[in-house]
Amino acid sequence: MACKDAQNQRSRGLPGFLPGAPAPDRSFHLSYPHPENQVWQPALPRPGGLPPGLEYLSQLDLIIIHQQVELLGMILGTETSNKYEIKNSLGQRIYFAVEESICFNRTFCSTLRACTLKVMDNSGREVITVNRPLRCNSCWCPCYLQELEIQAPPGTIVGYVAQKWDPFLPKFTIQNANKEDILKIVGPCATCGCFGDVDFEVKTINEKLTIGKISKYWSGFVNDVFTNADNFGIHVPADLDVTVKAAMIGACFLFDFMFFEHSLAGL
Repeated sequence: MACKDAQNQRSRGLPGFLPGAPAPDRSFHLSYPHPENQVWQPALPRPGGLPPGLEYLSQLDLIIIHQQVELLGMILGTETSNKYEIKNSLGQRIYFAVEESICFNRTFCSTLRACTLKVMDNSGREVITVNRPLRCNSCWCPCYLQELEIQAPPGTIVGYVAQKWDPFLPKFTIQNANKEDILKIVGPCATCGCFGDVDFEVKTINEKLTIGKISKYWSGFVNDVFTNADNFGIHVPADLDVTVKAAMIGACFLFDFMFFEHSLAGL
């Protein structure tokens, strides 16, 4: 009887092994992916009413955005299309964003360039589209300041990020699809970020209550000077509407272009 039980155990196998295969040696250990291999967050069921693909944002209170280093741009001192990894607090990738723009705009319009950022999930499905038109970036041109359009899914506008004129501080509003103000983002007077993080506070419309922040993390002197790769963290309430969180991701992209984008060509 004992022999038959042992045979049955071998025929059933173990989880992760083929049926009928011999039991693994006790010294067997799992091989984890190398740090350079990205780990995607497992797929989640989509609750009813959420735009497809935004279920990953539903319970997050921290969203990490990491700009990938462009070696070609770093070596040649040229501006290439931006690429971003978007991760949860565990470091699992939930989205990947790619900038679409023409070389002429990147060369001659630089950080003011018109572009589209396509945000895709782990299946390659585009879940968020961020459209940025060519606009001014100066307190002397208050009529044509920066603005982003957020679509989720592509083709359905869910919000905007609009720069507001202020002579001293960078200010922006998060708007819904009807361009009604929902939240305000207020940045510091100096956004150079030398030897420290730069925080943009997320406030209520009257600016009396701070509910979160968007931080540009300082990545070290070498990275800041010789690359244009930036790291951001979005700290918001976990129960914040997912479309507002998607707009916050767009705001991160906008801040990167406006305040932190540079290359060796500009040194």
